[in-house]
Order: sequence, then C-alpha cells, then structure tokens
Amino acid sequence: MVNINKLKGKIVEQGMTIEELARIIGVNKSTLYRKIQNKGETITIKEANLICKALNLSGEEVIAIFFSDHVVKQGSACPVRGQS
Repeated sequence: MVNINKLKGKIVEQGMTIEELARIIGVNKSTLYRKIQNKGETITIKEANLICKALNLSGEEVIAIFFSDHVVKQGSACPVRGQS
C-alpha cells in the first residue's frame, strides 16, 4: 500500500499540485486523484517511476512511500529510478 500522506507531503514540498504531477507523469488529473483516493493501490510501476523522477525522491523516500509495507529499508538508491 502506498503511504498517501507522505506522497502528498512530497508533492507539496516540491511546490506542486496533484494536477501538475498528473500532467508531468502523463495521466489525467482525475485518474491520479482516483488512484490516490484508492490508497495508491492502482499506481503502476511505471507511474511510480515517473513520480519518483518528478518529485526527485531519494531511495529512502521511495521506499517509505511506495514500499514501506513490503521491503526492509536498505541502501539509498531509488529502486525504480533506473527502470523505463
């Protein structure tokens, strides 16, 4: 499950809105709002990768936001940054 509160916090920290993030990652703003309302359960790996890049997330931030329930924290490299 995605930590939506942390994701929203990073969006605000970067001075963005959900609408701007949606435009940057190439999805409709309504779609992104719906995915967030659904606790991020339908965010794809590709979308997570684009969000990671758009928000310039560190590896620790990516894990805390997208993988906190699934992965033990280790290293600092963004686990999805190198994927296309």
